[in-house]
Amino acid sequence: MRPGHTRWIFLPELPFTMLLPSIAARPLSLIAALCLLACGGGGGGDSGSDGGTTPAADLVLSGVAAVGAPLGGARISVVDAKGASVGSAVAHPVEGTYRLTLSTQNPTMPLLLQARGMDASGQPQVLHGTVLTAAATMTAQLTPLSDAAVALALGTDPRPVFAKAAENAALLSGLSKASAAADFLKTLVKTQMTELKITDAAALNLLGDAGFAAVKSNSQDLLIESLRIGLVTNSKGVEQLQLGNKLLINQPAEVLVDLATAKTELSKSADAAPANAISSSLKATTGAAKVLPELSTLDELGAALNKLIAQGASAATFAASELLVGYEGHNGRTLAELSTQLAGYAQKNWQFGRFQLSGCADDVAVTAGCNRVLVAAPISDSSGTTVALFSDAVGLTKPKWLLKGNGKKLEFSLLPVSWLGLEASGALSSVVAPSSNPGLGVQLLLQAQDSAGTALLDKATVQTPGGFSIPLAYCGHRWLCISAAAGATSALASGALSDTLLQPTSLGWLGGADTLRAARYLASYTLAGTAETRNSWLRAELPASVPAASRHPALDGVSVSAPLSASALASGLALNWSSWANANPDLRLSSVRAVIRYSGSSAINDFTPAFPPASSLSLPALSAQAGQTPSAYELWLTAQDGAGRRLVTRYTLQP
Repeated sequence: MRPGHTRWIFLPELPFTMLLPSIAARPLSLIAALCLLACGGGGGGDSGSDGGTTPAADLVLSGVAAVGAPLGGARISVVDAKGASVGSAVAHPVEGTYRLTLSTQNPTMPLLLQARGMDASGQPQVLHGTVLTAAATMTAQLTPLSDAAVALALGTDPRPVFAKAAENAALLSGLSKASAAADFLKTLVKTQMTELKITDAAALNLLGDAGFAAVKSNSQDLLIESLRIGLVTNSKGVEQLQLGNKLLINQPAEVLVDLATAKTELSKSADAAPANAISSSLKATTGAAKVLPELSTLDELGAALNKLIAQGASAATFAASELLVGYEGHNGRTLAELSTQLAGYAQKNWQFGRFQLSGCADDVAVTAGCNRVLVAAPISDSSGTTVALFSDAVGLTKPKWLLKGNGKKLEFSLLPVSWLGLEASGALSSVVAPSSNPGLGVQLLLQAQDSAGTALLDKATVQTPGGFSIPLAYCGHRWLCISAAAGATSALASGALSDTLLQPTSLGWLGGADTLRAARYLASYTLAGTAETRNSWLRAELPASVPAASRHPALDGVSVSAPLSASALASGLALNWSSWANANPDLRLSSVRAVIRYSGSSAINDFTPAFPPASSLSLPALSAQAGQTPSAYELWLTAQDGAGRRLVTRYTLQP
């Protein structure tokens, strides 16, 4: 008990006459001790009257973790300016709110906070915030904008700083410039602020607004939702803050800010505005005046869907609902399939969390807006646990937002990817995978099957930004495989990354312009007798060098003395990657593939791990086919980051 605190002792509710003998029987020393406790332990009562000391009050920290939509279930951690851990909490599973009492009443300020979680689209997110001054009650937001302000103040990505906070204590003093960094940040997003009618920039608190909530009716929430914000290291090794308008069809980076330069300029004076840290021609992001203000009512769509779910609506009821009027399909999902999916949620009473904006589904750029907005939402059970993820496109039929779909019969996407090949012991493999080890490439994913596994098309071509065309053919799996033969209608799937990978080191047609963010690829194919074309843009720039081996997913317990083996796979292999997950909070293991190779064929088995914080998966027993002799056993682990980049590890198992 702290000196000066009053501690009340409550006796059982017994008649007073029953208490008297009990008290009388106690030694006088115990009675005296009880009196001292009730009166404050001898330290005095009111310090104003008897000279006692007033104890330091507990410090309470609260706020919201959000990427626009709440970052439900995010793990919140706090360190002080010396790098010492001073508190942690888990955010509310639906609202993203958190509240914690610091473990010390005298932290060295400022504080640095981190939130680790998964957003509505399944992408891992690591966000930071700061509190500059100690108070009995403090508020800290953890959003992409607070993360950007912290990065500008530190002059570097906050993630490695936080990971070794005690070693980086000297850097943490730079957080004192976080408010100035936030003010500078507001000048870069002034277009969106104007469109959202945020007229008093000084009153907009990006670091600690106690009134902030992750709802679309909150203008700051929509400000966050309308922006694509990233921290990257460019091809020259310069750390940058990248800002862009999320409601553009190709979502390019519009404003580039060099972090180190920004920190230098911010440190020069109290009112420094590091405009010369901007290395892009644009000095502010573009806007979407046509659609952005209208998004304040988007949450009403989720509420209406949840009402039908709570009523136990059938597929027919969903199909006839005004919420799905004019639905044109989404990446091959039909109205009937969507209705059945929603009815399945109703049967289990799984409900929609808040929608998160993912981008624009339009094929042609629309001035000052976007006709169809890509959205994602977590689906949770009554405990608030995320059990599924939902993605689609919405359109505005005034005054309501309705599910519309992107109108596409196939999914087509391009992702930057790096890979690493390991032996059964975890050592670097001498067998190249796919063509170098480690390596980089662009993964080309063009849908070939519907949800029932029925083939939709047998071939296609994809034109690169440089004008070269890549032939693809049906290979019996969800995605078309890259074909070595032009015009082929079938190919053999190996189960390797090379089935869908464009590799700059081995494909001379792939140039530097083809690996930049927003590089446009064009797919051409014939579907149900109708010729179609489809655009897709590379989601993020291919890095100049392969990420460190430690960034690629790795299994716990694998070593020379405990290698991965085919016999373990045959008996049911238990996988655990908690060490890798803890070291890489911004990455999520999204898929596991087991491949058994034979001469001329491969048995391919795909598995989806549970959502974080789960970091283990038990594979069923996978044995070789009767009468066949395997030539190789492989495990492929695929991880992804918040920008859509993939990191893949291939383990070659012992026979």
